[in-house]
Amino acid sequence: MRRWLHVLALAGAATAVLAGCAQVHRADGDLIDDWAALPVPQLFVPATEACLPRLSTVVAAATYETVNCAGSHLAETVHVGRFSGPAAQGVRPEPGSPALRTARAECDQRAREMIGGDWRAARLTLNIALPTVTAWTSGARWFRCDLAETDSIDNTRPVNRVGSLRGALVGDNPLVHRCFDPKLIGQNLNYMAPVLCTEPHRAEFVGVYEERDMSWAEFTRGAPATHRRCMTLIAAFAEVPDNAELPYRAGSIFYPPSQREWEEGDRGVRCFLWSDDRKLNRSVRGAGPEGLPVT
Repeated sequence: MRRWLHVLALAGAATAVLAGCAQVHRADGDLIDDWAALPVPQLFVPATEACLPRLSTVVAAATYETVNCAGSHLAETVHVGRFSGPAAQGVRPEPGSPALRTARAECDQRAREMIGGDWRAARLTLNIALPTVTAWTSGARWFRCDLAETDSIDNTRPVNRVGSLRGALVGDNPLVHRCFDPKLIGQNLNYMAPVLCTEPHRAEFVGVYEERDMSWAEFTRGAPATHRRCMTLIAAFAEVPDNAELPYRAGSIFYPPSQREWEEGDRGVRCFLWSDDRKLNRSVRGAGPEGLPVT
């Protein structure tokens, strides 16, 4: 910028010289007509399709920062939406509110469009960020949808990655949940170790089902019903009858969203086929009764 200082100084000097030849400006009695109109204040809105060095549920303009998606980053913004109608009135929406559930549904749809599938079928997490209370009071009505890669199905803490998630679920991608060899402590699941489906394993991801009109407390009391819903997915995935023989073919493992995610509107339950009596060495997708026999 320093190279411009000399030009400005010369311009100022020239103006001073010319002013000696100009007519002296006299007051016209109007104190405001010589002032330029102030620009209309612009509210801060986060950028879409931007990568982020950190995740937050509340975003302030003063600390907002984006980075190049080709470099290391923690999350990627897939959509910035806007609250409207009754949701835009009153106080900022909080977890459990209909407005935030509607916003999350919009985030979910935009994430699917960007990555080419259900983000819950992969090592990904979807987060919603809102403006500060002060910004909301000033008129900010946006919500931001951020996708992040996680460490594993058991550890959903976001991890740094390189490259955009666009199209991440198209084709063969290591982010996608496939086969696992569960590690137990007694009869309790400790963690799910991902393995190739051609390696010995006892579990395989089969899909996601969604609960609807149910509170978190009701859901946590309904493990048998959740198991039954997953068993229906297992039958469809393996192409075996969903009948009384199904429990003798396989069991289920399921991963629900956290309470916070549930109250925000994520009701997707991840379901896995569980073979407790024998090791598998191939995917059971479309295996049929012979590939997943009654034992």
